[in-house]
Amino acid sequence: MPEHLLEVRGLKTQFPTKEGLVKAVDGVDFHIDPGETLGIVGESGSGKSMTVLSIMRLLPRPGRIVAGEVMYKGRDLVKASEAEIQEVRGEEIAMIFQDPMTSLNPVYRTGWQVGEPLRLHKGLGLAESLREAVSMFTKVGIPEPNKRVQNYPHEFSGGMRQRAMIAMGLTTAPSVLIADEPTTALDVTIQAQILELLKQVNREFGTATVLITHNLGVVAGMCERVMVMYAGRVVEEGPTDDVFASPKHPYTWSLLQSIPRLDAEAHEALRPIEGMPPDMTNLPEGCAFHPRCPFRIERCIQETPVLAWVGDTQRAACWVTQGGTDLGAATPIQQGGVAGG
Repeated sequence: MPEHLLEVRGLKTQFPTKEGLVKAVDGVDFHIDPGETLGIVGESGSGKSMTVLSIMRLLPRPGRIVAGEVMYKGRDLVKASEAEIQEVRGEEIAMIFQDPMTSLNPVYRTGWQVGEPLRLHKGLGLAESLREAVSMFTKVGIPEPNKRVQNYPHEFSGGMRQRAMIAMGLTTAPSVLIADEPTTALDVTIQAQILELLKQVNREFGTATVLITHNLGVVAGMCERVMVMYAGRVVEEGPTDDVFASPKHPYTWSLLQSIPRLDAEAHEALRPIEGMPPDMTNLPEGCAFHPRCPFRIERCIQETPVLAWVGDTQRAACWVTQGGTDLGAATPIQQGGVAGG
């Protein structure tokens, strides 16, 4: 069986705090292959960003990886030295951060910053790296690129700053591009342009793309596969079409129930997810989602479920669906359904 381009196995990242130990990433497994787009979704605090920051070895202190492997082209990035990870970071695995205004240095011209990976990784001189920056600005649709490379970040609009971040990530033609909420704080028109640009990058460069978002509509339009996270763990994973058509974890089901649908009946009400995300320093026993779960049974309260195949294409960490219950046909416990069985 051929190796995956990037494979994460049993990744665990923890943060010691005054309130207790935060298991921000707790045994995460996934893979991605060349040209594929994987969506990672979940509420704020579910571990999405911490997972990719662990892969990049860019964890804020006092966070640390305590277990697991991040296999990239046959080597484990968790065990790589700082010099080795710097060779990979930015050249072979690039990341577009959530907020380009804080990610771009305000005192350097954007062209200088976009050309920096080429100077660091490819040994180009300043003039040559600026020429490449102009070329990348053209590719990502920034108008008047010769002029714009001389601008500072504050002279760019939000959409143009995000395009500049994408240009920076693509200068070295990375094998893996990680986009962490790339459309946050952008209006819907600019969001659509940025997402179309990422699709174009995926087609043109064959880049494997990991897209982190809380927007399920973005995942539906962008990603072949989706991974759903809750409380630092993967609760469901599978082809996007299959997961959206027939979710196998109550959290995924609840997320889909809480957003408007074009095919819904006019009188059909949205269902908010009851309760609040868990306290990561004091997770409940059993399944972390069980206090909010509309389908919980007694076993969910007592025993932590493992990620297992439910059907031919999806994996889910849920005792209810692993026991054969179809969430689409089941009645939520608030309406007298499957609780306590």
